[in-house]
Amino acid sequence: MKRSNIAVIFDMDGTIFDSERLVLECWESIGKRYGIPDIGEVFTRCIGTNKVRTREIVEEYYGKTFPYEKFSAESSALFHEITEKEGLPVKAGAREILTCLREENIPLGLASSTRLAVVTQELQDAGLYGYFGTVAGGDLLKNSKPAPDIYLLTCERMGVLPENAYAIEDSYNGIRSAYSAGLHPIMVPDMMPATEEMQELCEKVFADLFQVREYLAEKIKELP
Repeated sequence: MKRSNIAVIFDMDGTIFDSERLVLECWESIGKRYGIPDIGEVFTRCIGTNKVRTREIVEEYYGKTFPYEKFSAESSALFHEITEKEGLPVKAGAREILTCLREENIPLGLASSTRLAVVTQELQDAGLYGYFGTVAGGDLLKNSKPAPDIYLLTCERMGVLPENAYAIEDSYNGIRSAYSAGLHPIMVPDMMPATEEMQELCEKVFADLFQVREYLAEKIKELP
């Protein structure tokens, strides 16, 4: 692979931001308020999917009569109340790996299941938006992760072949999406451990982004 033809594409929630735990806390808080059972189990199924698929999963579990709009709105309001006070926590090693790759002139993209407007705002608030040449959100496409669509779109916009791109992900659905699109998936588990399936689909599994940085630095050294 030529250096100019490779790229690294990041997921956002659970990979760049330590946000999924906070979302779960908000879901559990609202669930407790209304006596909704099994919130944690349902949330796990939704990790890595977009808003449309999340609603489908929730309604598949609780039924079509579940007041999803009310639940979602209250959970979102609580999430923003907390982040406005405390900020959205950035994952350890995120700034370091982004800085390292930018210094090596490696094109960077972001492929998130979250709505593009939210992705843009959160990256800007954290001072990270400028690292990415291409940013894609889940509302740009009909099919959510684990479908390959968002990675294929991001690669197309970046002008790189999927087989020349690394995908950094934390979720099962994200890894499945990147693998199906033909990228090199690298998993940094967040809320869910790397299962046997994940081990088979991933090029590598690392404990944190510092290890990913070192791995990619070695890969870059091997390039002509």
